[in-house]
Amino acid sequence: MKKILLLCLTVSFSLFLFAQKPLGEQAAVSVLTCAPSDEEVFTLYGHAAFRIQDPDQHLDLIFNYGIFDFSKPNFIYRFAKGETDYMLGVADYLPYIMEYQMRGSTVTEQTLNLTQEEKNRLWQALATNAQPQNRIYRYNFFFDNCATRLPALIERYAAGKVLYADRQNSPPTFRDMINHCTRNHPWLTFGCDLALGSPTDRPATFRETMFLPEYLKEALSDASILAPDGTSRPLVSETHTLEAATQGKAATDLLTDIFTPLTCAWLLFLLTAVLTLHEWRSRTYCLPLDLFLFTLAGLAGLVLFFLCFLSEHPSVCPNWSVLWLHPLHLVAAALLCTAKSRNSRHSRYYHALNFTLLILMLIGWHFIPQHLNPTFLPLTAVLCLRSARLLCPAGARDFSPT
Repeated sequence: MKKILLLCLTVSFSLFLFAQKPLGEQAAVSVLTCAPSDEEVFTLYGHAAFRIQDPDQHLDLIFNYGIFDFSKPNFIYRFAKGETDYMLGVADYLPYIMEYQMRGSTVTEQTLNLTQEEKNRLWQALATNAQPQNRIYRYNFFFDNCATRLPALIERYAAGKVLYADRQNSPPTFRDMINHCTRNHPWLTFGCDLALGSPTDRPATFRETMFLPEYLKEALSDASILAPDGTSRPLVSETHTLEAATQGKAATDLLTDIFTPLTCAWLLFLLTAVLTLHEWRSRTYCLPLDLFLFTLAGLAGLVLFFLCFLSEHPSVCPNWSVLWLHPLHLVAAALLCTAKSRNSRHSRYYHALNFTLLILMLIGWHFIPQHLNPTFLPLTAVLCLRSARLLCPAGARDFSPT
């Protein structure tokens, strides 16, 4: 990504010089779709960009709306809050394509069947958008990214209406699509399912599916342009594929295959159940266990609360996961710190409410209008079990740390 960013910054500053001249008759405009790879998290979803070729001006440029600077101050915070700024970058074709081939991505090029006037209108628009004062835009993963910008520009500058052949019998949800991309990365899938709320579970329209480059590629292949005079022509005139120069990294290894989130969650539940049973039989209490569980759940709940109620992302709220994972667990952890507060009315009220809420959630699991990752089930059961334990100590006299 750093290499691509440097290439884009190097090329774009002189772009306006070329944009003063119209494209030649042999010029071509195409869409490049880079297949997903396992090199980085952001490469799991693939990538898309425009290619402009003009032999008369010796131009072969890539217009890439997927440039970001990870080194910018507070990047993680701004990304979580939904305030990430991406930019349109311009790079020479050969270094760009080699970057993706070396990381293991197959690249598909679809040459657009545009008239000379349409090519020049799109070329001028891209050149203008690539200028420093215009290149920045507010990124949105689902609705405004490197892939969604391409059909929007094609539709705007085509001399007619772009028609797509929607052949989907059962439209996928947004969550279905991103979980397919992360299917070989269960921990990432777990994190996405935790952070994304119920809006992610609605079926995407055919146009909305184009936020993923692979869906964009399929949509363009069957699209056509309907001219004002009623004539129609295919949007794509030619397609060819550049195979990856190297094999992509292995999607998983033995360790991640064994210790998936679901496996770890059930192991935690079994360990908690065994310790709870031991406590009850021995009339003892393991304070470190509850401090660990409720502190960790509270900290995770803080992150979830931030995403759900303070972030500008459109697909994180409402999120039903806040019923079992919320910041109030930190209050429970604080009440555990002394024997007096641990046995106080406040503590009992909290755990009575928490136990009731979690039991209701477990009973109504399949009725909740949101996809809940299977890993959430044993984790919810762990918190429910420990709240029940704190409500029913083996005996006040023996209710002390071991």
